[in-house]
This record gives sequence, C-alpha cells and structure tokens, in this order.
Amino acid sequence: MSRTMWTITVIAVGAGCLAIGYYFGKQRVLLAKGVSHLTEAGREASSGKSLEVERLADVHEDFKMVLVVRNDLKMGKGKIAAQCSHATLGLYKKIVNRAPKALTRWEMCGQVKVVTKVESEEELLFLQSRAKGLKIPTHITVDAGRTQIAANSRTVMSILGPVRIVDEVTRGLKLL
Repeated sequence: MSRTMWTITVIAVGAGCLAIGYYFGKQRVLLAKGVSHLTEAGREASSGKSLEVERLADVHEDFKMVLVVRNDLKMGKGKIAAQCSHATLGLYKKIVNRAPKALTRWEMCGQVKVVTKVESEEELLFLQSRAKGLKIPTHITVDAGRTQIAANSRTVMSILGPVRIVDEVTRGLKLL
C-alpha cells in the first residue's frame, strides 16, 4: 500500500471513529436528560421525586462520599477496588437526575471519597438504615458471585451528602 493510500485510510478510520463517538456522546446526553429509560436506575432516577440531599446542596458547602467495605468477606485488593467502583457508580446513577446540585457540590469539593470498613453485614445494614433516617442516599453493591465470594453478598455501601451529616452515620468507622 502506498504512503498516500495509508494516510487516506488512517484519516477515514479516524473520521469514522469521531462520528461514532459523536453519535454515542449524543445518546449519552439524551440518557442523562431522561429521554430514554433503558435501565432500572434510569427509571428510578427519572421518577420526578428529588432527593432531600438536593435541598441540602443549597445550604451545605462540603460534600463527601464514604464507601463502607465489609471486611468479614476477606476480599482481595482488586475485588475491593472493583466493588468500591460499583458502589460509587451505583450511587451516582441513583441520584444523577434526582439530585444534580448535590452531585455538582460533591464534584466542586474534589469528589472526596473515604473508604472505611465494617466487620459484618448487620453493621452495613444498620448504617444504611441510619443514613435513610437522615434522608441521605445510599447504594449497596451486591456481588454476582463469579469470583471470590458467594453470590448475592452485600459487599460495599456508598453514601453521599454533606460532611456533617455523612459523619453522623460513619463516625467511628476505621479506615480500610
């Protein structure tokens, strides 16, 4: 293949990739605006009810996310990292349309994330009920059971909100 043909091929492939990226980017914007309801998280997020944490974003400056890992499951480092990623994304998807100001506030604070640990599922569920009582959103990741731990194990809880209120739930937990 001549150098000219090679250049034309590379440019054509690049332009095609750009067009595909643009198309999927537009689809992502439409999804974020609630035009399409392809996932359960999307249906829940577009239910029209805003979360209490959205109101709190107007009156509190510092927001953070705390990830609470079940230490009793003895997950490896990579597994913990993956489960924390699932918990972060799960909470984000849950509140992206129902509390956008809260997410913006968290992003303006540098997307602070603190990883802590508990020693049992009961502790995890207790913390979730405390957070719900304070009307702070949470997400608990449930593992599929394909690798290190049993299917349907609750592995990590994420919680997001004003530092003062999140600390009411997670104060006293040890860092992982």
